[in-house]
Amino acid sequence: MGWRQRFEDRPLIMGILNVTPDSFYDGGKYYPQDVALTHALRLADEGADIIDVGGESTRPYSDVTSAEEELRRIIPVIKAIRERSSVFLSVDTYKAPVAREAVSAGADMINDVSGLTFDPEIGTAAAQSGVPVVIMHTKGKPKEMQVSPRYDDVIREIKEFFADRISFARQCGVDDQNIILDPGIGFGKRLQDNLMIIKELHRFKELGYPVLIGTSMKSFIGKLEESPDLDERAEGTLASLALSLWNGADIVRVHDVKKARKVLRLVHAVMKA
Repeated sequence: MGWRQRFEDRPLIMGILNVTPDSFYDGGKYYPQDVALTHALRLADEGADIIDVGGESTRPYSDVTSAEEELRRIIPVIKAIRERSSVFLSVDTYKAPVAREAVSAGADMINDVSGLTFDPEIGTAAAQSGVPVVIMHTKGKPKEMQVSPRYDDVIREIKEFFADRISFARQCGVDDQNIILDPGIGFGKRLQDNLMIIKELHRFKELGYPVLIGTSMKSFIGKLEESPDLDERAEGTLASLALSLWNGADIVRVHDVKKARKVLRLVHAVMKA
């Protein structure tokens, strides 16, 4: 059975579990293992189809975390979740050694924010693991990606990036049915780029692969609200989810699964009416 067949014919919700001390929104909140496990089980109970476990912050201007430290943070959590739940687990990493060990520990998916570019071995690791892999677009590494990013045509350039990375993934041996695309909201993007991605999301579906999008609580929403307060981004997040789902998103990556489920239910019902 393919990974898509595990779920109903509807968009999926990926709940975020950052096991980090410094993620932009919830850094340190779920860092202790027991707290991370409790939150993961809560996300599953609230309706998360996938839980994305990350051990390195990739927020703008963040520093690199070593593979050893990343493994120390996430492997016990993945094992603990897997002992208590059959929820579909994703590992948020761009490092081949981390991806391999995470899958061995029970992860069902690899979510690579670099689009298989930061670690030349990640494509092979994904192919050998035989699990779905998210290829996300980014323009530069987190440390410098938000330093004056520029595009002539953001949609065309992201599609060209995807075409190149899909070809690379296939050459590595990744099954075509295991490829998922993410245009990378906030990763080397200006405000207008993020808005255009949401508006034109359907154009990435032309490539023939499921599309994931992560807008949850991101800074472009704060810029529109003209407020640095993270709590002011909640309503904008829900609006961005509705628009993304309407424009073809197959998976939405969110912090608040319970509210996202309500948005998905209504949008999906209208689309099917």
